[in-house]
Amino acid sequence: MPDMGLGHLAAFLGVSLVVIVTPGQDTALTIRNTLAAGRRGGVLTAFGVVSGQVTWALAASAGLSAVLLASRPLFTALRIVGAAYLVFLGAEALVAAWRGRSVTSTGTRPRATFRQGLLSNLGNPKMVVFFTSLLPQFASSLGGMLSLGLVFASITLAWLTLYAFAVARAKAVLLRTRVRRTLDALTGLVLVSFGVRLAAER
Repeated sequence: MPDMGLGHLAAFLGVSLVVIVTPGQDTALTIRNTLAAGRRGGVLTAFGVVSGQVTWALAASAGLSAVLLASRPLFTALRIVGAAYLVFLGAEALVAAWRGRSVTSTGTRPRATFRQGLLSNLGNPKMVVFFTSLLPQFASSLGGMLSLGLVFASITLAWLTLYAFAVARAKAVLLRTRVRRTLDALTGLVLVSFGVRLAAER
């Protein structure tokens, strides 16, 4: 990162850590998929999320995100699609918990968890705003901004992977019937609430 001093790098890392460790839809989805598909499922969800972040970082570095932000219809469409996907995942968990056939007991294919993480992040317009507004404050060249995006994605991967390992270790307790259904209901409510809030934003 030749266009960036140590002070700017430290500031960027500070902002990134605050954003990453604050629980959000990616955290909820990682927990849900770890319970559904084990540690591998949680880690693959993290890789899916990070793949989406790298895509947005590349788009922001190349100026494509600014084009998307400038097009109100495209940005709105992305927001609605992303919100609908979160509501779908949350509703799926709520229905499964209500029927007593929890998504955490029926299992989820690992490849599906990667796809869910990727689509969840790509459908989150906050990522567009975040990378487009943050990266240019700390770097001016395409290479510099992309490097920072990769740093952000790497920290995210490490954090979500820690979540996956922690949840997997506690899985025996968390998958007891009553606890399992409660967790499905809670994660479902969280995902639906994120989706509704995203859809309502202007």
